[in-house]
Amino acid sequence: MSSEAQRAAKPMRERSSAQEVTLAQRYTELYEQYFEFVWRSARYLGEPPSSLDDAVQDVFLVAYRRFQDFEARSSPRTWLFAITLRVVSDHRRSRRRKTRLLDSVKRMFTGTTPTPFDHASHAERSRTLVAALEALNDDQRAVFVMADIEELSAPEIASVLSVNLNTVYSRLRTARREIAARLVQTPGSEPGNKP
Repeated sequence: MSSEAQRAAKPMRERSSAQEVTLAQRYTELYEQYFEFVWRSARYLGEPPSSLDDAVQDVFLVAYRRFQDFEARSSPRTWLFAITLRVVSDHRRSRRRKTRLLDSVKRMFTGTTPTPFDHASHAERSRTLVAALEALNDDQRAVFVMADIEELSAPEIASVLSVNLNTVYSRLRTARREIAARLVQTPGSEPGNKP
């Protein structure tokens, strides 16, 4: 390579390196600014505490891989929420498969079915907000979490979920009604007290 070509290539390498640094800095800022948002969102979407850190890490791995393609047509919050929604959904599917397999193996060897105590334990856990959220279908839960917990606007939610605005409002009404009914049914709770 001639010395002239080397001189011409040097600024290109420097620009490319500077762009990578800027991209890395922007991603680091995104991570620091939205880590708690992603963690909360994953938890409220039903990710159990035992795998919450893994889910959040998966969200940011996906965001890292796609960060260069993020065109800011939506806000970083809605973009990250959409990724979080998909990751939590994937984790849930994976857990269901593993649980079904383990349950069938367990029944094969023990021949047991859930006991009344198991059912009572489950009813007791339903006093929490997370259990009330788990009672919702995935679509209702996603809308409820985005609207009432993360305070995204209905148009933002419609954009994230790729649904009609009226669908967002309908799912939100249904989810709120279900949550309220479940919280009122909780033994020992009084109106106005949050579990």
